[in-house]
Amino acid sequence: MKKSVQKVGMEQLRSCHGQGTSAEALQDSQISEVVIKKAQAGDLPRILEIYAYAREFMKRTGNPNQWKENAPQKEVLEADIRAGQLYVVRQGNRMTGVFALVIGKDPTYAQIEQGAWISESEYGTLHRVAGDGTVHGLFRRIVLFSEEKIRHLRIDTHADNHIMQHLILKNGFEQCGIIHIADGSERIAYEKVVSVAS
Repeated sequence: MKKSVQKVGMEQLRSCHGQGTSAEALQDSQISEVVIKKAQAGDLPRILEIYAYAREFMKRTGNPNQWKENAPQKEVLEADIRAGQLYVVRQGNRMTGVFALVIGKDPTYAQIEQGAWISESEYGTLHRVAGDGTVHGLFRRIVLFSEEKIRHLRIDTHADNHIMQHLILKNGFEQCGIIHIADGSERIAYEKVVSVAS
């Protein structure tokens, strides 16, 4: 059921904080305006712009090595679109984010070091998460959307990506150990299993 939601800016968040409405509740109303849909081939130019912004942001915030130039590659994104596993996040008429939700076994998660997975049930993996910096609570909305598809999620990130590490833990994931991606480099791996309410 669609809710009618008033837009909330950051100044409103600050002015209302402590007046009976929490900043988090207002953020919830803001992110509820967001619409997530499967990406189409025509979305690719804007998707590439968002990833370009994300790469520069990561460099500026001390994480220059997670995504090299032109990563993720256009060919990977095109394959994601064909497979129906790349999603775009829109607020109003503007595309503000993009991510892949891949359901099924991820070969890079077959071996985990310095820890263990919580569950071996079927899972979905969040990959290639990026935003253009304009929407607050973007990652939380992506996680909520993904949980509606599958209740068991995994994700990984680079040791230098402290911002993403914070967001992952804030959204209920548990750090499980270290995995290695295809090029052999290490990533911190996380998992979230949402229990079904009785």
